[in-house]
Amino acid sequence: MQSSTTHPKKTSLSKTIGECSPVAALTARARALDALDRKLRQPLPDALRRQCCLADVQAGRLVFLASSSVWAAKLRFYQTALMAEARVVSGLKIEKFAVKVARLPPVPPEQTRRKPLSKTAAEHLKTAARSLPDPELAAVFLQLAALAEDSSSVQRK
Repeated sequence: MQSSTTHPKKTSLSKTIGECSPVAALTARARALDALDRKLRQPLPDALRRQCCLADVQAGRLVFLASSSVWAAKLRFYQTALMAEARVVSGLKIEKFAVKVARLPPVPPEQTRRKPLSKTAAEHLKTAARSLPDPELAAVFLQLAALAEDSSSVQRK
């Protein structure tokens, strides 16, 4: 006698980490704080902008980090304008302002431009490609050699 129980199809429950609700909420909050940070620091003097960052907005309190007490004092001169702008941008009722002295999070380095591939290097790659028995590897070498031709045409423009 066969069992009349039907087995439901197994569905894939695997999610990326970013799709899990706690992580997604954290990511959304981090992005919102980052956007607010950029918006609030934009009108600050350049030297001050590099020495502070928004740390948190919670319970009506705007919290900034400054790299030293000197920069914290300078940032306090702008607290009225920062709080007013934060109210407009975030729509929250912000009534308190705090600056904490702490090491700032590292800023990712700017992406450096790569040096163009010289014509001599391209010729060496072409020569090496012709001597390789593996056609796939030879094709990769030829693609690299083509980069030198592309970069030299961009420089002439």
